[in-house]
Formats: sequence, structure tokens, C-alpha cells
Amino acid sequence: MFGLDSELEGWEVLKGRGLTRRQMSLGLGAGLTGLAAGPVFGKATDLQVAAQAHRLVDKARPLSTLLPEGSRANLVPVAAAFTAKTGAKIILREVHVDQINAELMLNSVLGEAKYDVALPATFGVADLVAAGAIDALDDYAARYEPPGFRDAMLYQEGDQFDGQTYGFQTDGDAYVMFYHREMLHDPDTQARYADRFGRPLSAPETWEELDQQIRFFNAPEVGRYGGLLFRTPGYLAWEWWVRFHAKGYWPLASDMTPQIAGDAGVAALEELIAITDCLVPETSSLGLFENWARYAEGDVYCNIGWGGTQKYLNRSQSPMRGRMVHGPTPGGNVGSEILAAPYFNWGWSFVISTASAQKELAYLFALFAVTPEMSTLAIRQPDGFFDPYRDEHYSDPGVQEAYSKPFLKVHRAALEGAIPDLYLKGQSEYFQTLGRGLDKALQGEVTPEVALSRVAQQWQLITSRAGREEQVTRWAQLRAKYPPNARRLLRDVA
Repeated sequence: MFGLDSELEGWEVLKGRGLTRRQMSLGLGAGLTGLAAGPVFGKATDLQVAAQAHRLVDKARPLSTLLPEGSRANLVPVAAAFTAKTGAKIILREVHVDQINAELMLNSVLGEAKYDVALPATFGVADLVAAGAIDALDDYAARYEPPGFRDAMLYQEGDQFDGQTYGFQTDGDAYVMFYHREMLHDPDTQARYADRFGRPLSAPETWEELDQQIRFFNAPEVGRYGGLLFRTPGYLAWEWWVRFHAKGYWPLASDMTPQIAGDAGVAALEELIAITDCLVPETSSLGLFENWARYAEGDVYCNIGWGGTQKYLNRSQSPMRGRMVHGPTPGGNVGSEILAAPYFNWGWSFVISTASAQKELAYLFALFAVTPEMSTLAIRQPDGFFDPYRDEHYSDPGVQEAYSKPFLKVHRAALEGAIPDLYLKGQSEYFQTLGRGLDKALQGEVTPEVALSRVAQQWQLITSRAGREEQVTRWAQLRAKYPPNARRLLRDVA
């Protein structure tokens, strides 16, 4: 719980913003006495929100916040600042990154009031809404969000569902690529590659080029591996999803008929399977944090990941610090053009539990946490894996130190041009079914054709259970949120 002891830790963070204890006390008092006339803090949005929250604290119990493993370091200084400015106590409860959505869903099913605020994975927001686990924020937003508050958020597609707002995106998780700089820029290697393939060695634009480079660099006999792409069932679908989009087709037709089992889907899966032999042998057993640690050993050409990956690899003690080239996920050739398909496939979002007995205060804590001031404080924490998502983050020296300017340039472009995840009711069913099917093909239990045909059949059932007419409407709305160039090049199967 954040009480007096934890506030002392928080003060050290607040000092970094040039605020002494006396200034903080005076600032809070000025905010409270000036409520009737409006906040007196100018553009300090965090202080304005804190002043609004303070009036709700007297009878409030501690706010319980459910957060994913790896984000405690991001939230400790934010929670300490909220306590210091409002008196509200914050309890942080951490669970595994792959379990947080299920934990929040279970809490709703059991009718328990364990959590006020939660940070589920963004891709699960639609299912949490459908289960009645989280509340819409529109009424509170109308009362408390400053005009244009969300305009600086570079990715907002996961915050809404069925025309209402349910979350605050707080983590910019667009997929990006990592390449070993010394392998990529070695003159002898570049010459051999050009002689062999008739093209220069550079960060690849297409999956065909990437697979070619992974094979080229893979040399286990000398202790070098081509890649470290995820091959666990839970993460496998993300790579296939990008590979499939790069073929130039929508995964679902406008009437929600699956298009994944056609020639493009099968080819994408066959290519994914074929390159697996050139990856680090243990990749099929590596989870998120294990993947980062393995790539840090420095003997692998490429990896795929997020800003959190970069923050881990860019630490002062990391053997890979300053030794990477970054790029977007590869695209594919569609006609005479390259279809780029950056992908927002994870991220954490602040939501309010329907079971909370103090929703207004919970909302104000979430709003406080995503203000420019507090979100920047959270993002720059080197041991927490929230990634930039607001315009202000990219120019902050602390954020630049945590990530490096070259990475931030690539990350921002990926975030701004990302295709959204499948934000439909039943998202977890669609993707879990897809992941299991892909894994069966990867393990050689069935052919790619059979695997994807079975997935497509199951998708039809999921759509029927979710309500086909409603899903068609949601899918049309989601397709409209794809980047313009992707919408122009993606097509339905004839």
C-alpha cells in the first residue's frame, strides 16, 4: 500500500521535476483553495486532476489497482505522486502478463470487488466490455477530460468499443524489428551477401527479404543464429497475422467470412514454418522476458518485439546496448507496391472495474496517470516496460535516454501507421483458436491447409455466437481504422 513510507520514495521522483516538499505542499493547497475559480496551475494537467480527486478522498478506501508484471516500476512513482497530491492510498497488485485479462474477467464473473482500476492488455478490452467487467468512461470524460486531451495520443483504436470509450491507452506496443548492427554492417558480410543475392544487405522491407537474411546469417556451427522470432502458441499468431496482411488480403471479408485459409494464408504459414529451423533452437520454449535475455547474448541476427524489448536491451549493463539497428516489421509486394503492415498487437490500457465502489476516484487516478506529466514520468522509468504513446514522450530527455533516439524514430512511425488488432467481441477466442491451429501445423500434426481450414470453421462458429450482424458492423468500423495505404491495397478474396 502507498502510505507515508511509499510517499518518501515518491518524493525522490518528484524532485526530478524540480518540486520540493514545500513547493508540493503549497501547490496542493493552492489547487484546493482555488477550485471554485478553476485550477491555478496553468498547463499542469496532473495537478488539476489531483485537485479534483482530493475532494473525493476523505471517505474513500484505498484504490486497488491490478497491473501486469513488468509495469510496477512505471506505476510506483505515479501512485506515490497521486498519494502525495491527494491523500488517496493506492494498492498495486501484480500478475503475470499473460494472466491479467483472465484475472479481471474472473473477478467480474465471481462478483468480487477486488479491483478498482486495472491495466489489461488492450486486445482484451472488447471481451471485457462484453462480459460486463469494465465500465464506459464517457460520462466521466465529459466532466473531467480537458479539451483535446487525447489528441496527442498517437494510437487510440483500442480505447473504444461499440461507440463508447472504455480505456486510456498507456503503452505504445507496436511491433518492431531488431537487427544486430555488427552483423548487418560488416563489410565482408555485405560483400558476400551482394555477391550471392545480387542486392545490398540492408534492413529488409519484405518478409521474403527477412527470411533470406535469417537463412544467410544462420550458422550454428560457429555459434551464430539467424533469428529469435516467437514460436510459443500464445505469441505465434502475431507474426503470422503480419505475414498474412503483407500478402495483401483482409483476414475477414466484409460479411465476416474468414479469408485466412486461402492460398495467401497457407503460404504465410508455410513460410513461417520453413524459417523456424534457422531460429535459436530453444525459441519454442521462450516467453517474453526469456526472449529478451536470450537476444542480449549477442549471437543472433534479428529479433521481433516492442519498446519494452528495446528498453531492456538498451540498459547500461546490456551487452547489446548501442549494437542494434531498428526497423518496422516487414511488408509484402502487392502489385508494384510494398504493403507495409506495422501492427499494434499488445499494449496496456487503464480501465475501471464495474465492481468498484469508487469509480469516480478510480477514473481520476487513471486520468492522472495518463496526463502528459505523469505518463512521461512513467514511460521514462528504465525498469518498467510501458512504451511511448503520446507526442510529448518522444522529446523527453529521460525517455530518449531509456530508448535511444534512433529507436524512438522507428517506434513512432510504427505506432502512427499501425494496423489495429482484432478489436471484436470474442477476440480472445479468435486468436486462441488461430494460435492453436498454427502451432499444430508448426509441430507437424496437420498440414497448413488443414490447420487453417479448421480455424476458419471455428471462426464462423465464434462469429455466430457473438452475433453475426453486430460483428459485421464492428468489423466494418475496424477496417475503416486501418491506415489509408493498407486500406487501399488490402482486398477481399474474389
